[in-house]
Amino acid sequence: MSALGKAEARATGERLLAAFRAAGAAEVEADILLPAEVLLDLYGEDIRARAFVTQDPLRGEMMMRPDFTVPVVQMHMARGSDPARYCYMGEVFRKQEHRGPRTAEYFQVGYELFARAAPPEADAEVFALFSRLLAPLPLVPVIGDIGILTAAVRGLPTLDSRKAALLRHIWRPRRFRALIDRYSGRGPVPASRAALLAGEGGSDAPFIGLRSEAEVAARIAALEEDAAAAPLPADEVARLDALFSLTAPAPEALGRLTTLAAGMPSIAPAVQRMGERLAAMAAKGVDISRLTYDASHGRGTMEYYDGFVFMLRQSDPKLPPVATGGRYDALTAVLGATAGHGSIPAVGGVIRPGLVAQLEGRA
Repeated sequence: MSALGKAEARATGERLLAAFRAAGAAEVEADILLPAEVLLDLYGEDIRARAFVTQDPLRGEMMMRPDFTVPVVQMHMARGSDPARYCYMGEVFRKQEHRGPRTAEYFQVGYELFARAAPPEADAEVFALFSRLLAPLPLVPVIGDIGILTAAVRGLPTLDSRKAALLRHIWRPRRFRALIDRYSGRGPVPASRAALLAGEGGSDAPFIGLRSEAEVAARIAALEEDAAAAPLPADEVARLDALFSLTAPAPEALGRLTTLAAGMPSIAPAVQRMGERLAAMAAKGVDISRLTYDASHGRGTMEYYDGFVFMLRQSDPKLPPVATGGRYDALTAVLGATAGHGSIPAVGGVIRPGLVAQLEGRA
């Protein structure tokens, strides 16, 4: 980013930051160099692969800040788990695989809400605030809900181990699809797994690696249980496919999700929360008819999102989004436990002021 581009991004970011402060947020800062050990486990696979990591002779492995949410949550949970609003601005750093519209260093300005209020109300507050600030720009609003997807997986009539594998890979659509195909009997069993189940190598084969004999035996028993499990019924797979591929205007999507919930009762509570969220958004002046619901939005990004997710993007979906955000209750639970106290529901988002400045310059 050029010096002029940085100056424009900073000026736009300051304006947005002032709006977040006016909404009741306390401004905070996060270090640029952060301890890598804990953070790398909390980010998604995509961000882990793109983080700038270095070695400090005193503090060990460190990473350049790829995001603000995790360090802000760490700071809040270290202080306690009381309701709070925070805002911040600064640069983040992410490696890019090739040249294009995405840059390795750019400004983010963000807003995080820790509130014990009903999640639909808090979600609506954050989205309405972002929508209002970016309303002058020609952006496409997209929403989703990771909680509906995880609820669907948890309700599948299959082994807990299979559900755990699907939940672990819900962020990796290709891997998730391969697992669904295998569990439904439509996909191949990996050759290494088939060979292990067939006992190739003989009982006298040496144990190689760090696993003990008991651990290997337990793994074989788990694989045998998986191999003996009944395949996922075709109607369950069809409903899952319909759910994960659903893209429609938000009001229409809610109706279709309600219909799907008749055959997938595990998603009914999450679908009800979505309806409450849309009603809360409408009450705050959001035109929900303009919202696109994309069921798979948020997969492949930050793995700490576990509920409502959103973005405000440019008309070309290949370009970087101008704003993104979502709910991350599970993250506060993990970091709250580390700090020795409970979690608190939380939702937030970030805006790229450099992109805002560019779009405003074209208007």
